[in-house]
Amino acid sequence: MGLALVFPGQGSQYAEMGRDFYENYPTAKEIFERANEALNFDLTKVIFEDSNELNRTVNTQPAILTVSYAIYSVLKEQYPDLEAKFVAGHSLGEYSALLAADVLEFEDAVRLVRKRAEYMQNAVPEGKGGMAAVIGIPPEEVKKLCEEVDGIVEPVNFNSPIQTVVAGEADAVKKLVRLAKSKKIKAIPLKVSVPSHSSLMKEAAERFKEELQQVSFKNARTPVVQNYDAKPHTEAEEIKENLYLQLFNPVRWVESVKFMTSEGVDTFIEIGPKNVLSKLISQTVEDVKTLNVEKLEDLEKLKEIW
Repeated sequence: MGLALVFPGQGSQYAEMGRDFYENYPTAKEIFERANEALNFDLTKVIFEDSNELNRTVNTQPAILTVSYAIYSVLKEQYPDLEAKFVAGHSLGEYSALLAADVLEFEDAVRLVRKRAEYMQNAVPEGKGGMAAVIGIPPEEVKKLCEEVDGIVEPVNFNSPIQTVVAGEADAVKKLVRLAKSKKIKAIPLKVSVPSHSSLMKEAAERFKEELQQVSFKNARTPVVQNYDAKPHTEAEEIKENLYLQLFNPVRWVESVKFMTSEGVDTFIEIGPKNVLSKLISQTVEDVKTLNVEKLEDLEKLKEIW
């Protein structure tokens, strides 16, 4: 069996995610406590008790990373011989993948994603950026729509053959949504003000690059298929450079999934809240198994495939 582990990004968060792992496994509880200590505030309380705070980008990113890594740590404890051919994550999820590949220490990773979120949030004034999902048409047609609109709006997440997310200036995104609807194309504005992965993130990326330089990266134990180029990487310096480039370039998820399946992956385990990636993978390639692990009972499902 060819196995890949994949990790979700922002948008998958919900209140109380990961609570059953926290309450039942000391390994998971320890990860939450390490996050609180590394960030110097009670992230666990935010995840379990304050959905308004949880939905702020600066909290969402470390929260999803913490929950995903806590679940992964329990998974490895329960299935110590679980070895993946590749790991990958969607946007923020790439940091969870790097933890699974032993590239980063958890404390460094959780602090990095908090900084990443701060820089992204501050790159564009509140209300001046936007994102929308365009559904039902191929990415080439989405690119053409963007070209028809005045202002900055760009394809930024190639999620599946029938789902592409665009981002840019708020007004330009609104124009694109109107244009799509006039052509009977489904376009859904997303409830975010940060135009992630667009060229508007270049300044945030430059600031973030300085943070990356202060952190120790190790070579990956498992190849990480990175968003920037949809290729596998193990070299620490390459991985670090691609995290910088990732901030202002598209997430090439379709290509990443197709690459992994072309290399013999036939089973994807999504680790973390919700099953967004499992759905996207099913839209992208046929004849693969997908399984998401976000609840305790999901650990049992693994016995069927491992």
